[in-house]
Amino acid sequence: MAKIEGIRIRNFRALQDVTLGKLWNLQKAAPLTPMTAVIGKNGVGKSTVFDAFGFLADCLKSGVEEACDLRGRGGFNRIRSQGQDGPIEFEVYYRQEGNARPITYEVSIALDSSGRPYVQKERLRQRRKNEGKGWPFSFLVLNEGKGVVWKGEQDGLRIDEGKSLFDLPGFIESIQRGEDQEESKETEVVELEDKRKLGIATFGSLKQHPRISAFRRFIEGWYLSYFTPDAARSLPLAGPQKHLNVHGDNLGNVVQFMEREHKLRFQTILDRIADKIPGVNKIGTAPTDDGRLLLRFNDKGFKDPFYSQQMSDGTLKVFAYLLLLDDPTPPPFLCIEEPENGLYHKLLEALVHEFREHATGQKGGSQIFVTTHQPYFVDALSPEEVWVLEKEEDGFSTIRRASDDPIVKNMVEEGLPLGGLWYSDYLDAR
Repeated sequence: MAKIEGIRIRNFRALQDVTLGKLWNLQKAAPLTPMTAVIGKNGVGKSTVFDAFGFLADCLKSGVEEACDLRGRGGFNRIRSQGQDGPIEFEVYYRQEGNARPITYEVSIALDSSGRPYVQKERLRQRRKNEGKGWPFSFLVLNEGKGVVWKGEQDGLRIDEGKSLFDLPGFIESIQRGEDQEESKETEVVELEDKRKLGIATFGSLKQHPRISAFRRFIEGWYLSYFTPDAARSLPLAGPQKHLNVHGDNLGNVVQFMEREHKLRFQTILDRIADKIPGVNKIGTAPTDDGRLLLRFNDKGFKDPFYSQQMSDGTLKVFAYLLLLDDPTPPPFLCIEEPENGLYHKLLEALVHEFREHATGQKGGSQIFVTTHQPYFVDALSPEEVWVLEKEEDGFSTIRRASDDPIVKNMVEEGLPLGGLWYSDYLDAR
């Protein structure tokens, strides 16, 4: 399953310029771990990191102008870092599978002459086979909606960083004139009709562009949890559904699907829940007379069941997370903001164990990214898995890996819990 090894975010709210993990030009940096957590005080930008992934996914799904207004973002000028006049930029470094050559995706979003957001620049690039050094070759290059795209698995165009990154008119003209017959066979000169849509959305739907298609499917598969217990307590119309949606208001429908299609897997989930939440020994569904669906919990010692409307927030959250992790076709990237909310602190270590076991499983589970401010949650993490986000005097955030501090790393190796060190201010910048 595809994995993000690194990401760079520029001019997105408090994230004026932050990098997590490994990039094509930061090869000495360690890649992101299968399980990654961002910690920090209130107001340092943890929610912004979470929303950066959501914004990129929304750009693919809805277009950049709509994405700027979705989820209460308030438009381009509200999400661009204050005092900055450059574009919002993302760089994602990922592998489609374990041994695949990494691919870099870059996108710049700016305002056009009418003040509307549009895709200014976009690029996908990858090194040649058996090539471990040198500049990657671009196989999708777009500037102002115009550019070139390479078919199939061909390498693409070599653009050294010393040159203008998207200065392609001469190359495009040579392709159009057919001067390089071999290059022309694999190259298309393209112009997008709508510059507010990502190029990967357009070309990623075409079979002749498998690398672009794979990246588009990767982002489309991201799951960013906006789960709320109140949504899970709603009464959806009866009918099985394969996957939990981002709000969790189809929890009962997914239970119905698992009961019908994956009985043994579902029973395993129930056993694990019963082990982690004392008292719950059976979970099922019951249709109402008007065709809606009740989620029913049987508690030990009580004859009559309880329904989701009566269950605690923590019980519903743990149940939803375990159901999500046991999805027969899990998402490649799972992002959860503050999963500890509403949970008993002694459940947090078990929850981290479930997350890590899923992310590092032999079957290639989801890469998991969480934000948290709960030391008990951090206690169960390693320094390599934790990134510390802090806000500087200029109002912008910086981020660093906990394992980069040798004192912290040595103290954890000696048996001190990482969350306890954070609580005691050992993870603060010194």
